[in-house]
Amino acid sequence: MVHRYAGAGCAALTVLGTLALAGLPATAADDPVPAPGPSAARTLGADRPSTTLLRAMRRDLGLTAAQARTRLVNEAEAGTRAGRLQNSLGKRFAGAWVKGPASADLTVATTDAADVAAIRAGGAEASVVERGLADLTAAKEKLDRATSGAKALDTPVRYVDVRTNRVTLQATSRAAADALVAAAGVDRALVDVRVSPDRPRPLHDVRGGDAYYIDDQARCSVGFSVTKADQQGFVSAGHCGKAGARTTGFNKVAQGTFQGSVFPGHDMSWVAVTSDWTATPNVKGEGEQNVEIAGSVQALVGAAICRSGSTTGWHCGTVEEHGTSVTYAEGTVDGVTRTTVCAEPGDSGGSYVSGAQAQGVTSGGSGDCTSGGTTFYQPVNPLLGEYGLTLRTGTAQDGTPTAQEGQDGWSAGRVYDTGTRVKYDGVTYQCLQAHQAQGAWQPALTPALWQRL
Repeated sequence: MVHRYAGAGCAALTVLGTLALAGLPATAADDPVPAPGPSAARTLGADRPSTTLLRAMRRDLGLTAAQARTRLVNEAEAGTRAGRLQNSLGKRFAGAWVKGPASADLTVATTDAADVAAIRAGGAEASVVERGLADLTAAKEKLDRATSGAKALDTPVRYVDVRTNRVTLQATSRAAADALVAAAGVDRALVDVRVSPDRPRPLHDVRGGDAYYIDDQARCSVGFSVTKADQQGFVSAGHCGKAGARTTGFNKVAQGTFQGSVFPGHDMSWVAVTSDWTATPNVKGEGEQNVEIAGSVQALVGAAICRSGSTTGWHCGTVEEHGTSVTYAEGTVDGVTRTTVCAEPGDSGGSYVSGAQAQGVTSGGSGDCTSGGTTFYQPVNPLLGEYGLTLRTGTAQDGTPTAQEGQDGWSAGRVYDTGTRVKYDGVTYQCLQAHQAQGAWQPALTPALWQRL
């Protein structure tokens, strides 16, 4: 993991055959699934990126400003298409990703060749593979359970790679990998072994990316501003501090107290700040310019993503895999996302942003921002759900309706996963992309996020 920075005198902690698919609305059996229009990009703020974001994407991804704009819009629309197809395919779904430096073309994988025509009609290229995502996830979980003891650091990273339709195991040696696969009882044909000396470590150190200090001893980075009822605060990494630890801000002014913290297992925490501090929807971008957050819609594999941290500032890369397990010296963290963005000690807890959507907080990684590296982030939506927090965004919250029709009714502030069904004004909708509901994102008004059934 990317550890917090413990000060000058201390070492850094380095922690879819027919057109009709099962589950599609009846009208879709005769007509192709409509591709989402520009409303997806508008809803998610992808059509109006900040100049700070565009500059960083040009520097780190080699894109022109026009290419970066095109990529962000295409990624936003691809997310909606992918959600529709995932919900329709069910158990045959084997993953989705985008590719192409600017085009961000969507590919959706299925275990049944009969789904190809429907996937193409839904606006994606089709990939027919052997194994469904659920089967691969089950194999990866067996590896996770078998990872224990002193040798766990020899097999520190495990994830499902939807692009290869296999489980990837990063190990310091092939012998260590073979031993874990045998102990887990996993079919060796399911596993790709990646031998690397890298051992991820945590990166430590209310605007996302700003520094804060823990008990005057260590430094981490603010993730995103949040609220809980009338209390303001921010989220960060769990390894940055335990519940009860006190914080000071980037200016060394008394700031707040950790209210909750989990590490290892997950890498999440939140800090309640005093009345002297105001939570904003901003993340610090390049040159101290603000990037405003509009929501927390989860990005697809292959999507562009940028990170803000108090040590190395603003850097960009791509999303590699979701649902990764990483074993640090302090223990295993599950459910993090692997990226190609670099980071260094002190960046821990800092913000990951895709377009205008919050993605997560820096956990750990390997390498640095000189030679390049790999990092992992704790996704923000599970963090918000765990502590009952509301992400502070630039989206208007006035007139937010209360939950409708009991527990199945849609409600602003709830975190919804792809496939979740809710009722709104007597109509059932199915979630297309994981997100925390904003007041302006009512299901009837946001086809980028919700499909009417």
